Formats: sequence, structure tokens, C-alpha cells
Amino acid sequence: MIAKISLGAFLALLMVVVGVGSFLYLGTRQSKIVQPPELPTAAQPSPNAFRLPGTMVLEQGGALYSLSNGRFHQLTTPKGWTQPSFMPGGNLLVVKRSSVFSDVWTMSRLGHPIKQLTNNAAPRFSYDIGDNHWVFYPRISPDGRSIFLSYDSPKFGYEVDLSVWSMPVNGSLRSGRVWTDESAAPGYTGGDLQPVPVPGGVVFTRYDRNPDGSIFSQVWYSNRAGSFGHALTTPGADCREPSFAPAFNYLAMICTYGAQVSNLVIASYANGAVGRLQTVISNQMVAQPTWAPDGSGIAYLAPVVVAEPFQLWFVPATSFFQPKPSPSPSPSAGASPSPSPSPLPSPSPLVVKPIQITQYNDFDATSTLAWAA
Repeated sequence: MIAKISLGAFLALLMVVVGVGSFLYLGTRQSKIVQPPELPTAAQPSPNAFRLPGTMVLEQGGALYSLSNGRFHQLTTPKGWTQPSFMPGGNLLVVKRSSVFSDVWTMSRLGHPIKQLTNNAAPRFSYDIGDNHWVFYPRISPDGRSIFLSYDSPKFGYEVDLSVWSMPVNGSLRSGRVWTDESAAPGYTGGDLQPVPVPGGVVFTRYDRNPDGSIFSQVWYSNRAGSFGHALTTPGADCREPSFAPAFNYLAMICTYGAQVSNLVIASYANGAVGRLQTVISNQMVAQPTWAPDGSGIAYLAPVVVAEPFQLWFVPATSFFQPKPSPSPSPSAGASPSPSPSPLPSPSPLVVKPIQITQYNDFDATSTLAWAA
């Protein structure tokens, strides 16, 4: 009897020890990404890690961070700062978002607010929430004289579809011009977003409806205020978030082709027209593609695994721009014709391997990446 009791006690103790040991082992095998995301400044740069050129500004949790020489620096406190873009001279255009409105500010490269450019809060004694306004995605024009942005005017009731506007750098929206009026659109689509001024006009994302009511997006071009413009991509490609190479000769964007994916796609660009679409990344949920200021590649946000937080990635231009083959030498005069060579096999498709820059952050996939030399 005593032996049976001792054996039972031993087996119970063994189960406890094995159970605790298994739990501790499994704890060491858990992915760190399921833990709360780290602040970008928590990471220590590795001496051998790949380093992006120039300075990039990103948003996480309502705060802006700069990345330069492999190290992050926190520029602002987490108070709704988002969607940065660089201005000539190094200052930033940013959006400060509250619960019911948003405004555009200028900010120094070190994160100090300089000037509020819009005033979209409802009048002090207004009781109508519709008197507030939203503004997003400010960008400076190539000539440095105008700011393009998405603004929810004109609007009707609670419909907040956005239109593309421009305003003088030293002016206000009262002296601005509406480039795309969404009042005649089907409504409740999101409107026209993320304008990117280019020489001679503006490129933006337009959201519209299919006959069955589903929403799709296209990249559009307009060359003057009030012009309806024309589409650069088809409804079936479902493309958005345009970004240009420094010379404005190539366009990067994301395209879903009607599926629950977001491919990184590029195309040549000239004078309001694009060439053939080329898919660069097709196995990630890509967001906010942004060309390097030196044209050396494209940075973007994507999770390591679907439904996980968005990290920063980079794909070098050398991985998706195939070098042109050297021309064959011409035969010399009087030389006897040589037999026709056998046809060469087609080159294998390029395997694009993006470089993962961050691991445990949680960048906002709706916020642009500002990048300057």
C-alpha cells in the first residue's frame, strides 16, 4: 500500500516537473511578434545591418520617428501626428489628427511644430459635428509654391468623400482650388486620396463603385483644376497609393487585381501616361511604397505574416530593373557568313528578395513614408 502511494506521488511530481518544463520550453519558442510592439527607438542597429540612404520619417502610434544611418529617433510625442512628407529645405508637412477633425502643420526636421496651415475644427459654438473637416496626405508641388491634399469639401451631411485640393504654401484653404469634385460621384467610396503633384499636374487615387456596389480604386491623372482627368490604371487592376521615382520616370503603387492581396507594382511614366505594369512583390500585403531619394530602390510597409503588425522593408532597384543586353557585334565586311547560332534560352525570371529593415514595430500602414537625401 505504501509502495502504491509512493509511486502515485512520484508520478504526480513527474507530471508537474514535465508540465512546467514543457511550458517554459514552449515559451522560448513563441514568436516575439505576438508581444506588444516595440518602439522603433528600442532597436539597437547592428554593425552589419543594411542601412537605407538618407533620412526617412515614419509614424507609429500617432508619433513620428526618423530613421537615419540605421538608427531611429523619436521626433514627436504620440498625439495624432501622421502622414509626413518633406518640403524643400528639409522641413516637413504633417497631419495632426484628432477624434473629429484633422489639420496640416509644418514641422522642423527635428520634430518641432512650426505653423498650423489649416483650421478644420468646427466653430466654437457649433453643435453640428459635420462642421468639422478632415484633411489628409499633404504634398508640396515640384515648384514649391503649392500644397496638394485631400479635403472633405464639398460635402453633404455625414458624407465625407474627399476631393483633391491645392492651396498656396503661404495661404489657406480659403484661397485654395478644388481639382477633383467628388459631389457628383456615387458617394460613400472615400473619394480622391493621396495626391502626388507631378510636373504638369497631379496623380492621385480615385475610389469608385462597380455595378454590384463593391468599391475599387484607380490611379488617375489631372492636368488642371476642375478637370475630370483620366485613369492611368484599369478598374480590374484595383491600384492605389502612387509614388514616383525622383526623376518622375517611374511610378510605384499597390494593385490587388480584385483579390485580398496588395502587390507592389511599377510602371514607366511620362506626361500623364504609364507603360506596362510590372509586378515586383506578389507575396506580401504591401502598403505605402516609396522610392528612395537616390532612386536606388523602393521602401514599403508589410507584415511578416498576414494579420501581424506592419514592418519596414526595402527592395533594391537592381532586383527589378533588368540590365539591357549588350548588342551583338556587326559582322565585318567580306567575312564569310557564320552558321546561325542556336537560340538562347529565355532568361529565368528575376527572384526579388526584399530586405527586412525592422522586426518588432507596428507602423501605420495608412501613413506615408517621408524620405529625403
